[in-house]
Amino acid sequence: MTSSNKPTTEPEKQDVKSVFNKKVIIKGAFWFALITVATIAVVFFYNNTGDTVKALSHISYKYIAICFVMLFVDLMLGSWRNHIYIRKLAPGVSHWVSFRANVANMFMGAVTPAHGGAGPAQIFVYTSNGVTFIDSFAVTLLNLGATLIFMPLAGFIAIMLMDTTEVGSMVPAMLKYGFSFFLLFLLAFLMAFWKPLWIGNIIKKIAGGLSAIFPKRKEKLAKWADNSFQSISKYQQTCSVIIRKHPFLFPLSLLITTVLYLNKYCLQWVLLMGLGVNANLVQVISIQILIQFMIYFAPTPGGSGFAEGFISTLFGKIVPATLIPIFTLLQRSFLLFFPALIGAYVVINLLRKQTMKQA
Repeated sequence: MTSSNKPTTEPEKQDVKSVFNKKVIIKGAFWFALITVATIAVVFFYNNTGDTVKALSHISYKYIAICFVMLFVDLMLGSWRNHIYIRKLAPGVSHWVSFRANVANMFMGAVTPAHGGAGPAQIFVYTSNGVTFIDSFAVTLLNLGATLIFMPLAGFIAIMLMDTTEVGSMVPAMLKYGFSFFLLFLLAFLMAFWKPLWIGNIIKKIAGGLSAIFPKRKEKLAKWADNSFQSISKYQQTCSVIIRKHPFLFPLSLLITTVLYLNKYCLQWVLLMGLGVNANLVQVISIQILIQFMIYFAPTPGGSGFAEGFISTLFGKIVPATLIPIFTLLQRSFLLFFPALIGAYVVINLLRKQTMKQA
């Protein structure tokens, strides 16, 4: 069953201003750039700038070329993770749309705290290309679920395999932070999927409680609760239909998610090889998994500040001090800056097209 055969009362397209608020994007990009530059500058000055500059001449560019190939693989895997659903729900939508949706997701995730703008950006790209809002949201929700399942499992395996003496006493605090957030969101995801009526009733009770405090907003709160209740039910039904009609898609999404993140982690190992550091692959992957826990729900845009600080601190146990600034800059460039720049180009084009339509 394609999305065109399913009746829906949801709007097929979102308001571009509600998704791509220019003020929010500019403010987020400003703080993202400011915090990132400031943190990397501190890392450079703290780790002997003179020797660091000399170390630039020893980079093996064949490894950097490999990293660009791995970056392309990363972007393709991210788009295919969505497109395995989209090609079933909306067969006429090309993979190129999924590619643009993925990089728009990465850009908005970089300029908003805790990846807050990532999902809406991805959904907007799909709805602008003929996919229904409900189907777009369902795909985003299902892949979020795959990430929420993969990350805690990866964290558990990482702590079992890694040498904890390499990262000191920070490991317990990082694990508590990461597992708390990921398991909280995973629980919310599972509850919304298997017990949507529970979540809907909780929202109605919250609205009722707020109405008693703010009686003037009673009508708006009641409308919000009713719309939320209906939406949760529709999204749950859509996800159920997808899983029932295409039972192998979610396991495939989990597999692609696993390969996607392993590619990201191995990219850092290749970067270290390019810098002449023969690091243990398992240790590199394990450390990055822990860093991912810390920055995924960080309160700064794109985890800026947190990411650079933890890369410098944790990888500083296995990477020479003179190479830490270069590694930090390269790591952030390949895992976030380059994809975000491509996503920025996509978002700017979307805004330009929407402005031309309105004109």
